Amino acid sequence: MSDAPVLLEMRSITKEFPGVKALSDVNLVVRAGEIHAIAGENGAGKSTLMKVLSGVYPYGTYSGEILYQGTESRFADIRASERSGIVIIHQELALVPGMSITENIFLGNEPGRGGVIDWKVANRQALELMARVGLEEDPDTLIKDIGVGKQQLVEIAKAFAKDVKLLILDEPTAALNEADSQHLLDLLRHFKQRGVTSIIISHKLNEIAQVADSITILRDGRTIETLDIKADGVDEDRIVRGMVGRELHSRFPDHTPKIGEVFFEVRNWTVRHPISADRLVAKNSSFTVRRGEIVGFAGLMGAGRTELAMSIFGRSYGTYVSGQIFKDGQEIVLRSVSDAIAHGLAYVSEDRKSIGLNLLDDIKTSMVSAKLSKVSTRGVVDSVREYQAAEGYRTSLRVKAPTVDEGVTKLSGGNQQKVVLAKWMFTDPDLLILDEPTRGIDVGAKYEIYGIIQRLADQGKGVIVISSELPELIGLCDRIYTVFEGTITGDIDRRDADPELLMKQMTSVKKAQRS
Repeated sequence: MSDAPVLLEMRSITKEFPGVKALSDVNLVVRAGEIHAIAGENGAGKSTLMKVLSGVYPYGTYSGEILYQGTESRFADIRASERSGIVIIHQELALVPGMSITENIFLGNEPGRGGVIDWKVANRQALELMARVGLEEDPDTLIKDIGVGKQQLVEIAKAFAKDVKLLILDEPTAALNEADSQHLLDLLRHFKQRGVTSIIISHKLNEIAQVADSITILRDGRTIETLDIKADGVDEDRIVRGMVGRELHSRFPDHTPKIGEVFFEVRNWTVRHPISADRLVAKNSSFTVRRGEIVGFAGLMGAGRTELAMSIFGRSYGTYVSGQIFKDGQEIVLRSVSDAIAHGLAYVSEDRKSIGLNLLDDIKTSMVSAKLSKVSTRGVVDSVREYQAAEGYRTSLRVKAPTVDEGVTKLSGGNQQKVVLAKWMFTDPDLLILDEPTRGIDVGAKYEIYGIIQRLADQGKGVIVISSELPELIGLCDRIYTVFEGTITGDIDRRDADPELLMKQMTSVKKAQRS
């Protein structure tokens, strides 16, 4: 792509927030028709840079120049950048669940005349746009009735409705399964053939190596280097070295497990779907956890791993049908989240922003929120004890924030995840259930999270890790259960686990057995 003309050049971009310099003299050059990746640890400034480019942070709130198609651009807002053909798709999709696909594609950009929307034209154009992105659905289908993978395609169709020339995707595959992720990467290649330039921010380094022509690496708000993927022979290890500033010889900290006796057991657990009463989301599921053990749950999207975990955690999902839970040999009944917490269970949701955190809170409020009684006297929160508890976790978990009074919404994804972990560690649990604990965070932050998980296990706690990344389960867990359509199909020791065996167990119903 080195012979292609330059489409975008960002020169010496500096962006400051109160007390924080998010970007410092960042430079970026993107050539026409290429797929350009931007990589870096959480907090490196990737999303901030793209918000500067797209007008989310308007001209005047940053210093530096943006040259687009050879002309300096000073975007006052996101609409101004869209009129120039620059469209950004954020990690949190900007779709209205109760509106149709067509309505979402043309929201704020509806075809019509004299203030009257022409829905016949809108539906026809929506079908054309949906065909371009490979989305086969009725355009009248509501967004809430389609999966995340298809919602991502609606966002891309929406971008094409605005005559996109430069498409920016921020963590586009973070919430997608393997098949949907591959479809999206194939689409980017197809768009490239049709002359669309793409910028992709991703923590999935294998995807960057697979699809990108070039990559710019940011670290601590600065440009480290720009590499040509093919010419420079770039692989995942090379990207990691640029991101963290050192060789990362292993993606997982060294760990020698200290596994004790079984202390938690679920027997024949069966749960119905909350709406479709004839559908079982957990079918006679049985498993055990030992003290000091990290137990993984592997399965394809929709297999029922999250549903199983949430139903155990105080029946917070679905309708209980049958089954028993034992802790330290005694049967316990968990009819609510309060019951689960009281019996030493903690659940870290896969959706930290919608469920795990209240984004209006600060760090200290978030960290103590699951067990306020520990910092309260007669129902009144003691602000000194609250601050001391939160500060202890901020230090021990290395949360990057100047103070625990900082709002959680200002933190990077990795640091938000540490706050969620601290919130549940504060309850002194015996069993932590971690649902996709490293989703959407960078390789350096993942390494830190893995270390935290291992330290929790070393304290004699049991840890359940639900993850869609098989290498993560194999590298972190002592034992792995596989799940298919609500049924536990395998119980595999770490020494025997490999991707092929796990995938086989994840795609067929067999009685669970130790391999």
